[in-house]
Amino acid sequence: MPTLLLSNKDIDLISGKRNTTIRRLWKNPLYPGDRLYCYWNILSKEREKLFEAEVNHVEIKTFKEIREDPQIIEKLGYKNSRELESDLRKTYPNNTSDDDKFQVFDFHKLHVSQWEGSAINQKNIIIKKADVLFDMGNYQQSSICYKTALEYDPDDVNLLNRIGDNLSRLGQFGDAIKHYKKAIKLDPNNEYLYNNIAIAYLNKGEPEKALKFNNQALKINNHNPTILYWRGLIYEMLNDFETALKFLDKTIQIDDKSPDVWNERATILNMMDRGEEALQSYDKSLELCLDDHDDSNIWASKANTLLGLYRYEEAIECYDKALEVDAENPIILNNKGVAYMELDEFEKAKECFSKVLILYPNNPDAQVLREVCLDNL
Repeated sequence: MPTLLLSNKDIDLISGKRNTTIRRLWKNPLYPGDRLYCYWNILSKEREKLFEAEVNHVEIKTFKEIREDPQIIEKLGYKNSRELESDLRKTYPNNTSDDDKFQVFDFHKLHVSQWEGSAINQKNIIIKKADVLFDMGNYQQSSICYKTALEYDPDDVNLLNRIGDNLSRLGQFGDAIKHYKKAIKLDPNNEYLYNNIAIAYLNKGEPEKALKFNNQALKINNHNPTILYWRGLIYEMLNDFETALKFLDKTIQIDDKSPDVWNERATILNMMDRGEEALQSYDKSLELCLDDHDDSNIWASKANTLLGLYRYEEAIECYDKALEVDAENPIILNNKGVAYMELDEFEKAKECFSKVLILYPNNPDAQVLREVCLDNL
């Protein structure tokens, strides 16, 4: 039984937007009427099939002919011959001389009732792939897969929510809100959907609208720490730091194990000129994420607080911790240099600014601060 392994770049084949593809001419070529078993290559070890299809039409073309045929290039989903050539050379590194032969073929998906092999739940398989793509950060492709799965069940609240999440991460907040609202019509008591709309509006820079939908979420469940946390962030954006702090403290009363909450609390305390209290919150945040290697922002934020409190040596220690994770961050390097300047250690400060300029030659802060150091040496 011929198999067709589909990869991330073949999303349009899986979603049905395209039905033409290509493969090297094998010893046993494809013919019209042949049955295809189609798998995602990432799932092929588990032998989880996506769908079965039937071959409609087959053309045998040389690599040179394919490369020079704009209609075939377009049907295969490539922008130009250069893109096609690059992809085929990666896929078939030993079979891309001018005379090497390929099969360009069309197929159509078969309804599950027409399958020869065992039936599967296509919706669940596509959701599984969408989840993998989402976790990999491929939000555009993940969104396409979720939408394809939604065709099997247009009223799936979870799918509508996940599509909204993808669109939010792509910065398409208006479209995300439309999907969340459609989900709410199907599940009007889902606090997370209202809160997701609030987050989308907050990211759009519309905190007043965000607060309105957060209110709706809070009416459904006023003890949900996620909703309380985002309420704190909304009030922070509204510059109401006292209220923001109140809701972050309520969040901590319910769940005090989130480093993000403690870090945001520290940020707000800093804005309120309560630096010593902010340091305690940063320490708590760092304590909770000791196993997280991506905590440079917390170390840098704590260092900035110490800098503002004139505790320069401690600030430098924290900047060093941040640089262990993010060694080429120009802001952290510049701030570390400033701390050295405050200690009159201009040679060490100059080294920080010089490193920034090696990495980012046009960084204006490093240029000016390095000149100040040179004047003091």
